[in-house]
Amino acid sequence: MANTIKYEELKALLANNKGLILIDVRSEEEVDRGRIPGSIHIPFQTVDAALRMEPDDFKAKYGVGKPAPGSELVFYCQAGRRGEVATRRAQEQGHINARNYAGAYSEWSRRQKN
Repeated sequence: MANTIKYEELKALLANNKGLILIDVRSEEEVDRGRIPGSIHIPFQTVDAALRMEPDDFKAKYGVGKPAPGSELVFYCQAGRRGEVATRRAQEQGHINARNYAGAYSEWSRRQKN
């Protein structure tokens, strides 16, 4: 199973770790309804291809540098399943520090309102 991260851990990482790359794998329609600040949008079905892109192409498409294999990556979706699969795929490509935010955007948005 993919490594997971909890809400409190993600909040702390976002506050303290400038090297964290937070990747939203939801659909465009889902992202339009809200996202975790600082995340980049890479739709689930394109994660494999995105992580295989040349660094210059990745930066041109997503506006940030392509994550190196040792980069700290956190994937999330709406409910946790797509994020888990995306995390596993990233790990298979050598991203050993990839994790899934299991609470996903549904938990994030609910807890941010409280």
